[in-house]
Amino acid sequence: MANHPEGIIAGPADEDNFFEWDCLIVGPEGTCFEYGIFPAKITFSEDYPLSPPKMRFTCDLFHPNIYPDGRVCISILHSPGDDPTGYESSNERWSPVQSVEKILLSVVSMIASPNDESAANVNAAKMWREDRMQFEHIAHNLVRKTLGFGVAPR
Repeated sequence: MANHPEGIIAGPADEDNFFEWDCLIVGPEGTCFEYGIFPAKITFSEDYPLSPPKMRFTCDLFHPNIYPDGRVCISILHSPGDDPTGYESSNERWSPVQSVEKILLSVVSMIASPNDESAANVNAAKMWREDRMQFEHIAHNLVRKTLGFGVAPR
């Protein structure tokens, strides 16, 4: 990306392979993830832009819309067309006109405002709904970890 949006750095991991990008996302201001530096990878398929890329955080990130293995669950990364479950409208899903910048801005927005109704990490979604203080404590500790600090006392 030529002009990086604030808080996002992304580009090809290797000049010989444009199908895999490294990203750094700074936790959104005013959230429990603020100041965290979260590395991720975006992998483009051979038929990109007809198919969406895949995105995975390569650090621990306890979040309702991020699978425990780091895969990102967000509408913009879901294959085009109608959602078989009827939850997402087709205009929220991938289309070839989407850009990497739009994907990353959507992910930053998702980090700031989790969708606990469409959980990739059920434990995180449940905690987000039922024990926000504990969720924020875990998030703050993950932020500290990304910055090279130890875990904060409770």
